[in-house]
Amino acid sequence: MKKLLGLTCAAMLLTTAAASAETVLLSMKGPGAGNPFWAAVEAGAKEKAAELGVDLVVLAPPQESDIQSQINQVEDQLAKKIDALAIAPTDPNALAPIVDQAKAAGVGVVFVDTKGINEGVTFIGTNNEVGAALAADFICKNIPAGSKVAILQGIITQSTGQARADGAKKGLTDCGLDVVAEQPADWDTAKAQAAMENILTGNPDLAAVFASNDNMALGAVEALKSANMLAKVMVVGFDANPNAAESILAGEMTASVAQNPMNMGRFGVENALKVKRGETIDAVIDTGTVLVTKDNAADYK
Repeated sequence: MKKLLGLTCAAMLLTTAAASAETVLLSMKGPGAGNPFWAAVEAGAKEKAAELGVDLVVLAPPQESDIQSQINQVEDQLAKKIDALAIAPTDPNALAPIVDQAKAAGVGVVFVDTKGINEGVTFIGTNNEVGAALAADFICKNIPAGSKVAILQGIITQSTGQARADGAKKGLTDCGLDVVAEQPADWDTAKAQAAMENILTGNPDLAAVFASNDNMALGAVEALKSANMLAKVMVVGFDANPNAAESILAGEMTASVAQNPMNMGRFGVENALKVKRGETIDAVIDTGTVLVTKDNAADYK
Protein backbone atom coordinates (compact mmCIF):
# COMPACT_ATOMS: atom_id res chain seq x y z
CA MET A 1 0.00 0.00 0.00
CA LYS A 2 2.82 2.39 0.92
CA LYS A 3 4.58 1.56 -2.36
CA LEU A 4 1.38 2.27 -4.31
CA LEU A 5 0.91 5.55 -2.47
CA GLY A 6 4.51 6.51 -3.22
CA LEU A 7 4.08 5.77 -6.90
CA THR A 8 0.86 7.79 -6.99
CA CYS A 9 2.57 10.79 -5.35
CA ALA A 10 5.49 10.56 -7.78
CA ALA A 11 3.09 10.50 -10.71
CA MET A 12 1.29 13.54 -9.34
CA LEU A 13 4.57 15.42 -8.96
CA LEU A 14 5.57 14.61 -12.53
CA THR A 15 2.18 15.75 -13.82
CA THR A 16 2.44 18.99 -11.86
CA ALA A 17 5.98 19.63 -13.17
CA ALA A 18 4.86 19.02 -16.73
CA ALA A 19 1.85 21.27 -16.32
CA SER A 20 3.96 24.10 -14.89
CA ALA A 21 6.53 24.16 -17.71
CA GLU A 22 6.71 27.61 -19.26
CA THR A 23 5.65 27.98 -22.87
CA VAL A 24 7.43 30.22 -25.38
CA LEU A 25 5.99 31.11 -28.78
CA LEU A 26 8.46 31.77 -31.58
CA SER A 27 6.41 33.68 -34.14
CA MET A 28 8.49 33.85 -37.31
CA LYS A 29 7.47 36.03 -40.23
CA GLY A 30 8.33 33.30 -42.73
CA PRO A 31 8.18 29.48 -42.69
CA GLY A 32 11.36 27.51 -42.12
CA ALA A 33 10.48 25.01 -44.84
CA GLY A 34 12.32 26.08 -47.98
CA ASN A 35 14.07 29.01 -46.29
CA PRO A 36 17.39 28.13 -44.62
CA PHE A 37 17.40 31.39 -42.66
CA TRP A 38 14.14 30.73 -40.82
CA ALA A 39 15.01 27.06 -40.47
CA ALA A 40 18.16 28.15 -38.59
CA VAL A 41 16.20 30.57 -36.36
CA GLU A 42 13.85 27.71 -35.50
CA ALA A 43 16.75 25.31 -34.82
CA GLY A 44 18.39 27.76 -32.43
CA ALA A 45 15.13 28.31 -30.58
CA LYS A 46 14.53 24.57 -30.22
CA GLU A 47 18.05 24.05 -28.93
CA LYS A 48 17.68 26.72 -26.24
CA ALA A 49 14.17 25.59 -25.25
CA ALA A 50 15.44 22.03 -24.73
CA GLU A 51 18.37 23.35 -22.69
CA LEU A 52 16.06 25.40 -20.47
CA GLY A 53 13.38 22.72 -20.18
CA VAL A 54 10.57 24.89 -21.54
CA ASP A 55 7.90 24.17 -24.10
CA LEU A 56 8.33 25.83 -27.49
CA VAL A 57 5.65 26.56 -30.07
CA VAL A 58 6.91 27.63 -33.52
CA LEU A 59 4.48 29.28 -35.93
CA ALA A 60 4.79 31.27 -39.14
CA PRO A 61 2.39 32.56 -41.79
CA PRO A 62 2.48 30.76 -45.16
CA GLN A 63 4.07 33.84 -46.76
CA GLU A 64 6.12 36.71 -45.29
CA SER A 65 3.51 39.15 -46.60
CA ASP A 66 0.60 37.38 -44.87
CA ILE A 67 0.16 39.80 -41.97
CA GLN A 68 -3.30 38.67 -40.90
CA SER A 69 -2.24 35.03 -40.54
CA GLN A 70 0.52 36.02 -38.12
CA ILE A 71 -1.88 38.17 -36.10
CA ASN A 72 -4.37 35.29 -35.91
CA GLN A 73 -1.67 32.83 -34.84
CA VAL A 74 -0.40 35.05 -32.03
CA GLU A 75 -3.93 35.85 -30.81
CA ASP A 76 -4.70 32.13 -30.65
CA GLN A 77 -1.57 31.43 -28.60
CA LEU A 78 -2.27 34.32 -26.22
CA ALA A 79 -5.68 32.76 -25.58
CA LYS A 80 -3.83 29.56 -24.65
CA LYS A 81 -1.85 31.52 -22.02
CA ILE A 82 1.71 31.39 -23.34
CA ASP A 83 4.37 32.79 -21.02
CA ALA A 84 6.76 34.41 -23.49
CA LEU A 85 6.83 35.56 -27.10
CA ALA A 86 9.79 36.00 -29.47
CA ILE A 87 8.35 37.58 -32.58
CA ALA A 88 9.62 38.62 -36.01
CA PRO A 89 6.74 40.85 -37.16
CA THR A 90 5.59 40.70 -40.77
CA ASP A 91 4.47 44.33 -40.37
CA PRO A 92 5.61 46.17 -37.22
CA ASN A 93 2.71 48.63 -37.32
CA ALA A 94 0.04 46.00 -37.86
CA LEU A 95 1.49 43.71 -35.16
CA ALA A 96 1.93 46.50 -32.59
CA PRO A 97 -1.56 46.12 -31.00
CA ILE A 98 -1.15 42.37 -30.50
CA VAL A 99 2.31 42.95 -28.96
CA ASP A 100 0.76 45.47 -26.56
CA GLN A 101 -1.94 42.94 -25.75
CA ALA A 102 0.72 40.34 -24.94
CA LYS A 103 2.59 42.75 -22.69
CA ALA A 104 -0.64 43.70 -20.88
CA ALA A 105 -1.26 39.99 -20.24
CA GLY A 106 2.14 39.67 -18.55
CA VAL A 107 3.79 37.82 -21.43
CA GLY A 108 7.53 38.39 -21.83
CA VAL A 109 8.06 39.81 -25.33
CA VAL A 110 11.14 40.39 -27.52
CA PHE A 111 11.52 41.12 -31.22
CA VAL A 112 13.82 38.92 -33.31
CA ASP A 113 15.21 39.70 -36.78
CA THR A 114 12.79 42.60 -37.39
CA LYS A 115 12.39 45.48 -34.97
CA GLY A 116 8.89 46.47 -33.95
CA ILE A 117 7.58 49.89 -32.95
CA ASN A 118 6.46 49.05 -29.40
CA GLU A 119 8.26 51.02 -26.71
CA GLY A 120 10.43 49.11 -24.29
CA VAL A 121 10.62 45.84 -26.26
CA THR A 122 14.14 44.52 -26.88
CA PHE A 123 15.31 43.85 -30.43
CA ILE A 124 17.48 40.79 -31.02
CA GLY A 125 19.08 40.50 -34.43
CA THR A 126 21.37 41.97 -37.03
CA ASN A 127 22.23 45.62 -37.41
CA ASN A 128 20.90 45.46 -40.94
CA GLU A 129 22.09 48.91 -41.96
CA VAL A 130 25.65 48.04 -40.96
CA GLY A 131 25.42 44.69 -42.78
CA ALA A 132 24.14 46.33 -45.97
CA ALA A 133 26.90 48.94 -45.74
CA LEU A 134 29.40 46.07 -45.54
CA ALA A 135 28.00 44.71 -48.81
CA ALA A 136 28.06 48.16 -50.41
CA ASP A 137 31.69 48.66 -49.40
CA PHE A 138 32.62 45.37 -51.06
CA ILE A 139 30.87 46.42 -54.28
CA CYS A 140 32.54 49.85 -54.17
CA LYS A 141 35.98 48.28 -53.92
CA ASN A 142 35.44 45.93 -56.82
CA ILE A 143 33.89 48.01 -59.61
CA PRO A 144 34.94 51.39 -61.09
CA ALA A 145 33.60 54.65 -59.65
CA GLY A 146 30.58 55.94 -61.54
CA SER A 147 29.37 52.45 -62.50
CA LYS A 148 25.66 51.72 -62.60
CA VAL A 149 24.28 49.61 -59.76
CA ALA A 150 20.83 48.46 -58.64
CA ILE A 151 19.16 47.49 -55.37
CA LEU A 152 16.55 44.74 -54.98
CA GLN A 153 14.55 45.60 -51.89
CA GLY A 154 12.68 43.35 -49.49
CA ILE A 155 9.34 44.31 -47.99
CA ILE A 156 10.08 47.97 -47.33
CA THR A 157 7.45 48.38 -44.59
CA GLN A 158 9.51 45.99 -42.44
CA SER A 159 12.40 47.51 -40.51
CA THR A 160 14.71 44.84 -41.95
CA GLY A 161 13.82 45.74 -45.53
CA GLN A 162 14.09 49.48 -44.90
CA ALA A 163 17.42 49.26 -43.06
CA ARG A 164 19.07 47.09 -45.71
CA ALA A 165 17.85 49.35 -48.52
CA ASP A 166 19.01 52.47 -46.66
CA GLY A 167 22.41 51.05 -45.69
CA ALA A 168 23.10 49.82 -49.21
CA LYS A 169 22.03 53.04 -50.94
CA LYS A 170 24.08 55.25 -48.64
CA GLY A 171 27.19 53.10 -49.05
CA LEU A 172 26.87 52.86 -52.82
CA THR A 173 26.21 56.55 -53.40
CA ASP A 174 28.84 57.72 -50.90
CA CYS A 175 31.56 55.95 -52.91
CA GLY A 176 30.43 57.48 -56.18
CA LEU A 177 28.40 54.70 -57.77
CA ASP A 178 25.21 55.47 -59.71
CA VAL A 179 22.15 53.76 -58.21
CA VAL A 180 19.93 53.53 -61.30
CA ALA A 181 17.18 51.31 -59.90
CA GLU A 182 15.64 50.40 -56.55
CA GLN A 183 12.91 47.80 -56.98
CA PRO A 184 11.04 45.78 -54.35
CA ALA A 185 10.86 42.01 -54.77
CA ASP A 186 9.40 41.13 -51.35
CA TRP A 187 12.21 38.68 -50.40
CA ASP A 188 11.00 36.36 -53.19
CA THR A 189 13.15 34.62 -55.83
CA ALA A 190 10.63 34.70 -58.68
CA LYS A 191 9.72 38.34 -58.06
CA ALA A 192 13.41 39.24 -57.97
CA GLN A 193 14.03 37.50 -61.27
CA ALA A 194 11.21 39.50 -62.87
CA ALA A 195 12.42 42.76 -61.30
CA MET A 196 15.98 42.10 -62.46
CA GLU A 197 14.79 41.45 -66.00
CA ASN A 198 13.08 44.86 -65.97
CA ILE A 199 16.18 46.57 -64.61
CA LEU A 200 18.42 45.00 -67.26
CA THR A 201 16.08 46.11 -70.05
CA GLY A 202 16.67 49.73 -69.13
CA ASN A 203 20.27 49.33 -67.98
CA PRO A 204 22.19 46.86 -70.15
CA ASP A 205 25.45 48.34 -68.83
CA LEU A 206 24.67 47.53 -65.18
CA ALA A 207 27.78 46.58 -63.19
CA ALA A 208 26.38 45.26 -59.91
CA VAL A 209 23.25 44.52 -57.93
CA PHE A 210 22.74 44.35 -54.18
CA ALA A 211 19.85 42.08 -53.19
CA SER A 212 18.50 42.49 -49.67
CA ASN A 213 18.37 38.73 -49.17
CA ASP A 214 19.82 35.65 -50.82
CA ASN A 215 16.50 34.48 -52.26
CA MET A 216 16.36 37.68 -54.31
CA ALA A 217 20.06 37.46 -55.18
CA LEU A 218 19.49 33.99 -56.63
CA GLY A 219 16.56 35.36 -58.62
CA ALA A 220 18.86 38.05 -59.99
CA VAL A 221 21.37 35.36 -60.95
CA GLU A 222 18.69 33.53 -62.98
CA ALA A 223 17.77 36.75 -64.82
CA LEU A 224 21.43 37.44 -65.59
CA LYS A 225 21.94 33.88 -66.85
CA SER A 226 18.97 34.25 -69.20
CA ALA A 227 20.41 37.51 -70.52
CA ASN A 228 23.93 36.05 -70.84
CA MET A 229 25.18 38.80 -68.51
CA LEU A 230 26.20 36.88 -65.41
CA ALA A 231 29.92 37.35 -66.12
CA LYS A 232 29.45 41.12 -66.35
CA VAL A 233 27.30 41.87 -63.31
CA MET A 234 28.33 41.41 -59.68
CA VAL A 235 25.58 39.98 -57.45
CA VAL A 236 25.80 40.48 -53.67
CA GLY A 237 23.14 39.11 -51.35
CA PHE A 238 22.37 39.03 -47.65
CA ASP A 239 22.02 36.06 -45.21
CA ALA A 240 24.76 33.71 -46.53
CA ASN A 241 22.34 30.79 -46.67
CA PRO A 242 23.79 27.42 -47.77
CA ASN A 243 22.37 27.75 -51.30
CA ALA A 244 23.95 31.20 -51.59
CA ALA A 245 27.29 29.83 -50.39
CA GLU A 246 27.07 27.13 -53.09
CA SER A 247 26.31 29.84 -55.67
CA ILE A 248 29.33 31.88 -54.56
CA LEU A 249 31.60 28.87 -54.79
CA ALA A 250 30.19 28.13 -58.26
CA GLY A 251 31.12 31.64 -59.40
CA GLU A 252 27.54 32.91 -59.78
CA MET A 253 26.82 35.14 -56.79
CA THR A 254 29.90 37.15 -55.81
CA ALA A 255 29.29 37.65 -52.10
CA SER A 256 26.73 37.71 -49.31
CA VAL A 257 26.48 39.06 -45.78
CA ALA A 258 26.17 36.42 -43.06
CA GLN A 259 23.94 36.80 -40.07
CA ASN A 260 23.67 34.42 -37.13
CA PRO A 261 20.06 33.22 -37.30
CA MET A 262 20.59 30.40 -34.82
CA ASN A 263 21.58 32.98 -32.23
CA MET A 264 18.41 34.92 -32.99
CA GLY A 265 16.41 31.85 -32.05
CA ARG A 266 18.53 31.01 -29.02
CA PHE A 267 18.66 34.54 -27.64
CA GLY A 268 14.99 35.10 -28.46
CA VAL A 269 13.80 32.23 -26.29
CA GLU A 270 16.27 32.98 -23.49
CA ASN A 271 15.53 36.69 -23.27
CA ALA A 272 11.75 36.48 -23.70
CA LEU A 273 11.76 34.28 -20.59
CA LYS A 274 13.99 36.76 -18.76
CA VAL A 275 11.48 39.52 -19.50
CA LYS A 276 8.66 37.28 -18.23
CA ARG A 277 10.58 36.77 -15.00
CA GLY A 278 11.14 40.50 -14.51
CA GLU A 279 14.84 40.55 -15.38
CA THR A 280 16.42 43.56 -17.12
CA ILE A 281 17.93 42.97 -20.56
CA ASP A 282 19.63 45.24 -23.10
CA ALA A 283 17.41 47.24 -25.47
CA VAL A 284 19.34 45.87 -28.48
CA ILE A 285 21.16 42.54 -28.69
CA ASP A 286 23.23 42.50 -31.90
CA THR A 287 24.03 39.11 -33.42
CA GLY A 288 26.64 40.53 -35.84
CA THR A 289 27.48 40.29 -39.57
CA VAL A 290 30.34 38.86 -41.68
CA LEU A 291 31.12 39.30 -45.38
CA VAL A 292 31.10 35.95 -47.21
CA THR A 293 33.09 35.56 -50.45
CA LYS A 294 34.79 32.62 -52.21
CA ASP A 295 37.45 32.79 -49.49
CA ASN A 296 35.11 31.66 -46.70
CA ALA A 297 31.91 30.49 -48.43
CA ALA A 298 32.72 26.84 -47.74
CA ASP A 299 32.12 27.57 -44.04
CA TYR A 300 28.48 28.45 -44.80
CA LYS A 301 27.48 25.48 -47.01
